[in-house]
Amino acid sequence: MSDAERDDRHDRTPLRRVRVTVSGRVQGVFFRAGCAQAARQRGLAGSVRNLPDGRVEAVFEGPAPDVDALVAWCRHGTDWAEVDSVETGEEPPRGDTLFQVSG
Repeated sequence: MSDAERDDRHDRTPLRRVRVTVSGRVQGVFFRAGCAQAARQRGLAGSVRNLPDGRVEAVFEGPAPDVDALVAWCRHGTDWAEVDSVETGEEPPRGDTLFQVSG
C-alpha cells in the first residue's frame, strides 16, 4: 500500500486504540523491534515497551483493520518468541502520530 493510499485510509476510517499486554518468552527475542516494524509498516501510532515482570506492553492506534492485524501479530510475535497469552483493552483514541519503542 502506498503512503498516499494509507493516508487516505486513515482519513476515512475511524481510529481505534488498543493496549496489549503479552506474556511468555517475549523479551530478548526481538519482539519489540518486530512489533515496531509491523506497526510502522501499517502506519500505526503508539508504543511498545518491556515491562519489569517480563511481559511486553504495546499500544496501537489507527484504522481498526490495521490495529486488529497488529493484535493478531502479537499472538505469535517473532520466530523466537513463545507467546503464552495476550490481554487487550480498548482506550479512546488520542490522535497520536508516532510509534515509539522504549524500555
